[in-house]
Amino acid sequence: MKEILESLVNGELDIDEAEKLISANGILEFEDIAKMDINRSDRTGFPEAIFSPSKDYDDLILIIKRYMQTKEDDLIITKLPNDRYEKILEDLGEDTYIYEYNKRAQILIIRKELKEKETLAKIGIITAGTSDINIAEEARVIVEEGGCEAITSYDIGVAGIHRLFPQIAYMVKEGVRAFIVCAGMEGALPSVVAGLVDVPVIGVPTSVGYGVGEGGRVALDAMLQSCAPGIAVVNIDNGFGAAVFALTIVNSD
Repeated sequence: MKEILESLVNGELDIDEAEKLISANGILEFEDIAKMDINRSDRTGFPEAIFSPSKDYDDLILIIKRYMQTKEDDLIITKLPNDRYEKILEDLGEDTYIYEYNKRAQILIIRKELKEKETLAKIGIITAGTSDINIAEEARVIVEEGGCEAITSYDIGVAGIHRLFPQIAYMVKEGVRAFIVCAGMEGALPSVVAGLVDVPVIGVPTSVGYGVGEGGRVALDAMLQSCAPGIAVVNIDNGFGAAVFALTIVNSD
């Protein structure tokens, strides 16, 4: 990027040529398998992540190797089952990089080195039930990777709503900038939280439920239909997206 801009200033390139080179420079292409948006962190404050389901294992390994050889940023791989993580560790070698795997969240972060991060803000993460924790943990990992402190409280849904109020009060006292609320079944918890707080609430419907609620669609519809103001809703089981949105709120100041 710097070389392109210097060439533009020195008159070696015209504006159209510089624009084409900058656009090409933002894409890291791995054969015909993947095209990584390597400048996403500069634009959005958070790097691109690799969504692992349905990717051929050999393709995934190629992406990891090429990315780590080319970039200094950490690599995030989401929805990665434990058996695939263990195979990656075996094939790449445990001492090659620093691996941080959250089995419950199914997220792997691969680092070349550990870096100290300044805490930007605090974000509250809540689940309605124990079955929602895996999605909340996905959000927590991403929130912390983005430089924020996650304050969590799990299994405090409307089935025992008395459990909720002390935890909300504590998080408000701690000055959380946003709440991520994960709920399946009828998906009511984000509406309750939004009625109690004055910061943004991000609802995450989870695929926890049975009968008409199976797959999380009822929870999604309930959150979208909420009459409580201040709720944003992400897709079913999208803890990653909820966390990135919370980080966007924090970084918007």
